[in-house]
Amino acid sequence: MAYKFVITKDKAGEFRVKFVAANGETMFSTEGYAAKASAKNAIESFQKNGPGAEIDDQS
Repeated sequence: MAYKFVITKDKAGEFRVKFVAANGETMFSTEGYAAKASAKNAIESFQKNGPGAEIDDQS
């Protein structure tokens, strides 16, 4: 299994996006979105902007 985005619907009826690693571990999840289209837009944003994202090392 490869890394993947998973859209789920929570108990409040909101859509959430999880980024899941090959071992099944959730790497991160988003806030809740009222519309599934908004969750899909979040995925598109991660895919577009993620590779060039700045690293802010505050250690």
